[in-house]
Amino acid sequence: MAARDSRADVLRTDSSAKDGGPAEAASAISEVVAELAQLSRRHRLDMLAYLLDMAQLEADEFVRRRLTSGEF
Repeated sequence: MAARDSRADVLRTDSSAKDGGPAEAASAISEVVAELAQLSRRHRLDMLAYLLDMAQLEADEFVRRRLTSGEF
């Protein structure tokens, strides 16, 4: 993975996103991470499964906050 000089390329605003914005990205990430967590559990990679579960919870919470604030 290439090193980044700044976080500006990571922290884009909704207006510059061309992929549906942060809430849609978080929703897609939640789905993918859930599959990875399931795969981790199947292979008894418990710590990895736990961390992936936490990532899914964070993504879901982000989407929930956007929905309740009307920013989706």
